[in-house]
Amino acid sequence: MAAYGEAAARVLAEFPGASVVEIEEGWEDRWREFHHSIRIGSLWVGPPWEAHPADALTVVIDPGRAFGTGAHPSTRLCLELLLDEPLGSLLDIGCGSGVISIAAARLGFEPVTALDIDEVAVEATRENAVANGVRIETLAAADARTGALPHADLAVANISLEAIEAVAASVTAPRLITAGYLSRELPELHPFRHAGRRELDGWGADLFVRDR
Repeated sequence: MAAYGEAAARVLAEFPGASVVEIEEGWEDRWREFHHSIRIGSLWVGPPWEAHPADALTVVIDPGRAFGTGAHPSTRLCLELLLDEPLGSLLDIGCGSGVISIAAARLGFEPVTALDIDEVAVEATRENAVANGVRIETLAAADARTGALPHADLAVANISLEAIEAVAASVTAPRLITAGYLSRELPELHPFRHAGRRELDGWGADLFVRDR
């Protein structure tokens, strides 16, 4: 018992059915093994502990406490669709750790505005933007469904299907990329019409164009 220290002894005294297991050294960094880089066209997206190719536009993302490393199929599909879009202003709805916003800025979209309901996500996006040397306006939106969102030439919403359908009426952008749902699902977004789709590993992403 002494080998485990006084704290463990107190826990075992309070919970006789508990057991003590020694943890290997380096356990606190073990989560990094699950975050790897990806290459999408001219973009390289990856964590700061991986080397990046010299010929790529790099997006270095430390996810911290916010969702989003770039490796999820939904994010990859958004970036694929983004690569085909003409440059202009961009609004990232539900920015997470800022992958899409930073990638857009690296590609030459400007201005780029990122918003999220989660203050932690907004802070992570802000910090990652600084680390990547790009300028992004970040906003903490209490609820993107109330009132008009900032206008942009292109909006991206990599969130849930329900959230996308709820927020679509507040989007004034003429073009909208959506993701965050399974490939068998398709958002119904008035007043947008469906203009393209990509799928990967059971996930879907779509391009919508506003009806004139």
